Amino acid sequence: MNRSIFQFGEQRPEFAVRVLNERAVRASAGILFFFAFIAFMNAFLLGNFQPTRLFVVVFLLEFAIRIFINPRYAPSLIIGQWVVRKQQAEYVGAPQKRFAWSIGLVLALAMLYLMVLNNVVGPINMIVCSVCLLLLFFEAAFGICIGCKFYNLLNKEKAQLCPGGVCEVPKADRPGISLAQGAVLLLFAGLIAFTAQWVYGSGAPPLRSTPAANAPSAAGVRDPAEEERCKVPAFAKAMGHEEKWKQHNHCQ
Repeated sequence: MNRSIFQFGEQRPEFAVRVLNERAVRASAGILFFFAFIAFMNAFLLGNFQPTRLFVVVFLLEFAIRIFINPRYAPSLIIGQWVVRKQQAEYVGAPQKRFAWSIGLVLALAMLYLMVLNNVVGPINMIVCSVCLLLLFFEAAFGICIGCKFYNLLNKEKAQLCPGGVCEVPKADRPGISLAQGAVLLLFAGLIAFTAQWVYGSGAPPLRSTPAANAPSAAGVRDPAEEERCKVPAFAKAMGHEEKWKQHNHCQ
């Protein structure tokens, strides 16, 4: 088996194309999703974009190593491979994965330009982050490579060795949702809606607020420096996160 440093996927005699271990790939996607979700929530709920900027750099380096050097040396894949080391490998085609990961690299480059280099924050960043989270979640949770779907649309040679044998299984043999299962889903959704209405309708005790850093002085005059510091930026207003931004920056 060829173990050269610069290669994409393994060439195994039983397969016609280079392959990757899908179990390690899914574990890696789960690791990246975990940290991406933390960074996203810091930006979305608290208006703190520093974890996102850090993650963008890490994400970019990760995918650059995967595509231009070798997936074997990508940090999250190394950890993922170690975590699933006792599981039997499930080999999938490498070409479609390379295409899908190239999409991730392009998204990371866009975020690097916007957030890290130019300090641009706003709705466009949240959209790109949401797309990355969606791709990682589907890969980790369901073993569905959304980028690989586009590979089939743009290439004459269709993907081979897809996760779960989805490329080889006829559509007629794929299980659907029965009438009873659909009824259970509708009933469960109705129960959630009823519970949510009851929870939000019952109200909650008011939160105790701490003294704000920009509270008026004894003379009733605010510090001009604090007034300027607590001026809500345009991006927070555009996102509807004015109050969250004030809370994060202790300006309430």
